[in-house]
Amino acid sequence: MRNVGRMGIRYLHNLSAANVPIELIEKGQKRVIEASLTLIRERAKLKGELVRAVGGAVASSSLLGIPLGHNSSFLQGPAFAPPHIREAIWCGSTNTSTEEVGEVLFPKMMNHVHVLLLCNIGSNFACKAGKEIDDPRVLTDVGDVPVQEIRDTGVDDDRLMNTISESVKLVMEQNPLRPLVLGGDHSISYPVVRAVSEKLGGPVDILHLDAHPDIYEAFEGNKYSHASSFARIMEGGYARRLLQVGIRSINWEGREQGKRFGVEQFEMRTFSKDRPFLENLKLGEGVKGVYISVDVDCLDPAFAPGVSHLEPGGLSFRDVLNILQNLRGDIVGADVVEYNPQRDIVGGMTAMVAAKLVRELAAKMSK
Repeated sequence: MRNVGRMGIRYLHNLSAANVPIELIEKGQKRVIEASLTLIRERAKLKGELVRAVGGAVASSSLLGIPLGHNSSFLQGPAFAPPHIREAIWCGSTNTSTEEVGEVLFPKMMNHVHVLLLCNIGSNFACKAGKEIDDPRVLTDVGDVPVQEIRDTGVDDDRLMNTISESVKLVMEQNPLRPLVLGGDHSISYPVVRAVSEKLGGPVDILHLDAHPDIYEAFEGNKYSHASSFARIMEGGYARRLLQVGIRSINWEGREQGKRFGVEQFEMRTFSKDRPFLENLKLGEGVKGVYISVDVDCLDPAFAPGVSHLEPGGLSFRDVLNILQNLRGDIVGADVVEYNPQRDIVGGMTAMVAAKLVRELAAKMSK
């Protein structure tokens, strides 16, 4: 993926060297970015109108894919993740129910008699059941930011990150949609959190599940490295609290940066002691809400082998769900990142894991 991007940039450089006016190149870049934003804007409008027409939703998660992999320090496979996660979300091997119990209005595939028999609550036709992801009040999809197409025009990462932020804001403009982002490598969390904070007008609390703290000042000289995303978030003032859970690959700089920014780092070596606290989190009071970032490698490789950085000794899948499901707070945005389909060698098992995380986050976010 990185080589493809370099080819596109090299092509633009060759055009410049061939005396193609820089104004012409810049005009082309602007058109591509505007077209990309228009696509997200119109899809978000359509999905927002749909959710509002159905009615009854205060918050509804909406998928936004950001297929970016070039800021990864090791493998770039996460750039190909969003379509694989989507396919797994709707895989016929499972149903559309989530574990999150909520009030379901007019359950699909049931007539009024069935609903009355099951719910026994008269003419409201409502009952308590697992939220359904085929209900647009729970989950919609606004498509992908065309990252590689933008990069092919020679756009640098500053403008690319701005475009990602603008895309997230376009989703948030359509009340009650809230962004549920499919990565991509972890560098995408910075422009997404920045957009959420700026759009809401203040910082958020962040729950970050990961094997790594991703808080290097500028890993390998890249300020937008996937290993530096939370340094950018914290120095920008976009988070009040940052809780990092599942950490088991951290060096001196990671700990020092954590102290510098006041990060609450929960390492796996103390997870048994920390579990009662982590499974009863209450976040977001006094700020604009809670943002959740899930790096799939927070899980032990036994549960998720399809990641770029295999770090044994991680969380079980149920550990992660217990933390997420018991969390109390208003979730205003989330991402699931670092799934690498090029390493998912067990029949798409990790894609299903990522999809389950997305489904449960969607249910948790919607209300």
